[in-house]
Amino acid sequence: MKTAIKRSIAYGALALFAVTISAPPALAAEKGYRYWGYFQAKPSATKWAEAQTGPSVVMADGSVEGWAFTFSGGSVTKAAAPAVLPNFNKICGGTKAVAQKKRVGVVIDFGNPVLAPKGETVQSIISTCVVLEKKAIGLDALAKVVKVRANAAGFVCGFNNYPKKECGVEIATPRSLIAKK
Repeated sequence: MKTAIKRSIAYGALALFAVTISAPPALAAEKGYRYWGYFQAKPSATKWAEAQTGPSVVMADGSVEGWAFTFSGGSVTKAAAPAVLPNFNKICGGTKAVAQKKRVGVVIDFGNPVLAPKGETVQSIISTCVVLEKKAIGLDALAKVVKVRANAAGFVCGFNNYPKKECGVEIATPRSLIAKK
């Protein structure tokens, strides 16, 4: 009888161990970063492309610059682009061309409310056209539209005081951003 009980306990412990090591881990530890993502659209483009450089590049007349307060990390591998599509004609159609200058559309999306730092409120999307010198860069276009806050390394941290203090911080992945399987 004692052997049967020991055998049952051993099998029970083995079964419990097998279930424990084969169960998927909880989603609790997943983390990533919230930050200002930079996107661009060349003239006549209809979709955003993630910028491969910072806003120090000269953009063409007819292009659209986009910024979105976004998140990526863990299972959220793609940063969300601005919700407004880069339609230059829609954004700049009412702005007259000026000789020796260029027109550039600018879209700033303050992001999903689940990404808002505690105590802060997401602002409305900005979609506007700016007229710039031919040699102007992305940061020049941005500065014509919003007050820009950057850190000492030049990393863009905030627009119009959003977020107020942080700059590209690591946070727990918001559950609503994790794709359902």
